[in-house]
Amino acid sequence: QVQLVESGGGYAQTGGSLRLSCAASGRIYSINRMGWYRQAPGKQRELVATITPGGTTNSADSVKGRFTISSDNAKNTVYLQMNSLKPEDTAVYYCNLGGVNSDYVRFESWGRGTQVTVSS
Repeated sequence: QVQLVESGGGYAQTGGSLRLSCAASGRIYSINRMGWYRQAPGKQRELVATITPGGTTNSADSVKGRFTISSDNAKNTVYLQMNSLKPEDTAVYYCNLGGVNSDYVRFESWGRGTQVTVSS
């Protein structure tokens, strides 16, 4: 009932930049947080960054100073600006949303993922 559509993945060279977007739609009453996770081959999914509607952010130490998460609350959209990319940033990036739906039930949704590949 809640859909997340990601865009913006692709290829970049070391030191390059990419910007991910994730738009949420559906029967959303309120959003508690939106964020990004990533999963590299052979590794567990890990937190990249999250943001609340009030603008409070949290990010992994490995991306601090390089990645910036932001959101447009009116559009239910979250962005991830990735700068100074490294080969170890290569992964599938997943959008995540936690909130309350129109039936006042808490939910958590995941996007399908978008591939980010950083070449050395």
